[in-house]
Amino acid sequence: MPEKKVPTNGAPAERPKDGKPTLKTIARISGLAVPTVSRALNDAPDIGNETKKLIRKIAKDIGYVPNRAGVRLRTGRTNVIGLVMSTEHDLMSHTARLISSVASGLRDTPFHMVVTPFFPDQDPMDPIRYIVESGSADAIILNQIRPDDPRVAYLMERGFPFAAHGRSNWADQHPYYDYDNEAFGHLALTKLVAHGRKNILVIAPPIEHSYALHLLAGVNTAATEHGVTTIVADSVTSDSSIADVVAYINHSLTQHPEIDAILSASTSSAMAAVAAIEQSGGQVGKEIDVFAKEALPFLKLFRADILTVAEQVGTAGQFLAKAAIQAIRQPTAPPMQQLEVPLDDNL
Repeated sequence: MPEKKVPTNGAPAERPKDGKPTLKTIARISGLAVPTVSRALNDAPDIGNETKKLIRKIAKDIGYVPNRAGVRLRTGRTNVIGLVMSTEHDLMSHTARLISSVASGLRDTPFHMVVTPFFPDQDPMDPIRYIVESGSADAIILNQIRPDDPRVAYLMERGFPFAAHGRSNWADQHPYYDYDNEAFGHLALTKLVAHGRKNILVIAPPIEHSYALHLLAGVNTAATEHGVTTIVADSVTSDSSIADVVAYINHSLTQHPEIDAILSASTSSAMAAVAAIEQSGGQVGKEIDVFAKEALPFLKLFRADILTVAEQVGTAGQFLAKAAIQAIRQPTAPPMQQLEVPLDDNL
């Protein structure tokens, strides 16, 4: 059925006085049929963009809120996407930015985000099972992916829509957005060698995560190519507390005075490296270089001599939101996948 032309010069919509606004209220104001209004609010592809904008504006103006129970009865969906996040992740550079960007990616769609945390002492499967078994969301976005991640295996086996911030061993079969940490590791070490550095301490992510293995693969390849020495931190990671990383680096600089560079996989551990270097009487960029990736342009404001590359966590969140929506609406379509390659424009 052809879409009805929408009036654009009528009087501004007013909030109805006869109770809670409904789809019928919007239909009456817009002059469109109720099914068309419903499809516009649900971002149906056969409804024009101008119609969608008008319907959303009317809905906002009159304070229309979908009845979740009714939506679920009609469609079997909750219009909720669950973002499952660890409480111990690096808040300064990743978690807050990821939450914000996923929310941005869901803007102007019928979907809403619910953040579900899990704690260090909790089985990471718990929130995944709860969402799937309770039907409290239509899709899940998850991060801190492991090579043989049981959460990914479970979701794939259940056929439950999801998108991963990272790659599992089954990445060819599921939606993901990932930062090319192997390329980052290779780039970082190569740049440090270009700065004359030969003995490099690496503060890597937790080794059970896929991106840690990718980063170390890039570091090891570059170290072999350039004939330099790397020391990988064995008792702290880039997710450890700043105090623990400072203490570890202070000890390492005492035990290995030949260390002339520190490669960090997070903003917080880079700041810890700077603190430890300065506590030992050194200066960043002089005696020792620090190289890190960051999601926000912060480190060079903290110390101008830190070497950095950007990780586009904002882009990641928006992509993951769209990938999760596609997984819901088009479960048989090829999964959306993107690998971000780091650039060294600012080095």
